[in-house]
Amino acid sequence: MFLSGTPLRSAYRVIARDGRVVWFHCEAKMIRRKNGRPWFIHGIAFDITELKQTEEALQEERNVVSAILHTVGALVVVLDPQGRIVRFNRACEHVSGYSFEEVKNKYFWDLCVIPEEAQRFKILIEQLRVEHASKDYETSWVARDGSRRLIAWSSTILPSDDGKPAYIIATGLDITERKRLETAIQEIGAEEQRRIGRDLHDGLGQQLTGIAFLSKVQEQKLAEKSLPEAAEAARIVAMVNEAIQKTRELAHGVSPVISDAHGLMSALKRWAAEVEDLFNITCCLRIDKPVLIYDANMSTHLYRIAQEAVNNAIKHGLAKNIIISLSATQESGTLRIENDGLDLAELPRNGSGMGMQITSYRARMIGGSLKVECGAGVRGLAITCQFPLIPLTRGEQKKRKVGS
Repeated sequence: MFLSGTPLRSAYRVIARDGRVVWFHCEAKMIRRKNGRPWFIHGIAFDITELKQTEEALQEERNVVSAILHTVGALVVVLDPQGRIVRFNRACEHVSGYSFEEVKNKYFWDLCVIPEEAQRFKILIEQLRVEHASKDYETSWVARDGSRRLIAWSSTILPSDDGKPAYIIATGLDITERKRLETAIQEIGAEEQRRIGRDLHDGLGQQLTGIAFLSKVQEQKLAEKSLPEAAEAARIVAMVNEAIQKTRELAHGVSPVISDAHGLMSALKRWAAEVEDLFNITCCLRIDKPVLIYDANMSTHLYRIAQEAVNNAIKHGLAKNIIISLSATQESGTLRIENDGLDLAELPRNGSGMGMQITSYRARMIGGSLKVECGAGVRGLAITCQFPLIPLTRGEQKKRKVGS
């Protein structure tokens, strides 16, 4: 200071008489004589012990939060209101293959979200900013090596003092393996159902048909001899035929969709006709052009979704007119069930809602989404399931042509 004349600002610690450590913030400057020569240094010190203790406590709290953030198994991403990444924990680094420094200040959807889901993610961010409500959703992550992981996210807004969104906090769980196992279990269950359906129809049904034929022959022989036992034989034939009909109904109930590309359309057409006969209401199927689905498991899920929606419309919505629509583009399909019954506000609330939960689960299992809305300008509900369609490769197309 004597050499340069520059004021000094410093913070330092001193030991008090009682052994306490006291923090001081000091501001000092040099006082000169009239001839400009240095005279003395004049300083003022402020006791900043409490401030330093508060800073240390905050730093310790930050260290604890950072430790939790980096050691927790869940993915944690902190975004600014525009969707740029401001925090990225180690679990995210492990799953994505990117370090925090590589993703910092980049838009989340430009980095990890697959292109076809980017727009949906932007809409979710905007909804969070406007509604300030938590959102749960699933999206596919694209890692540095090109692999994809399915992540279940839960996002919420962290507001600033003025109530405006300060940050968006998203926590996620990698459910790729869980989904794969669920899909495998579903496929095993569906295949087992189809096997039971085939056994009922082709095994037990054929045996009962043989018994009915033999019983009919015996009835005719007894009738030719004018024996009274002919009436009993006729009753046996009627009972066996009734058992055959019940066996067929069981087979259709266990495995309603046949395993070919037209299976869903055929099953929906048959179901719509049965609904009209059983409940004396209008239930029609609308298909502008054939929707070919080569995945029997997907067809079964879609059939069950339509079945649940129709049953709910009749049982709870008291609908008199139901329209089932099936359409598709090259990459996606749409199953829509509309009815003129009660709308969302009028539906009874005494149910558990388990049917809709299972329906939503079925939609997710086939990679689709479910939307429930009031009919467009009319009374009733519309349930729409959008699902992906995976086109066959040329090799698979050739195999199917040869097989047909």
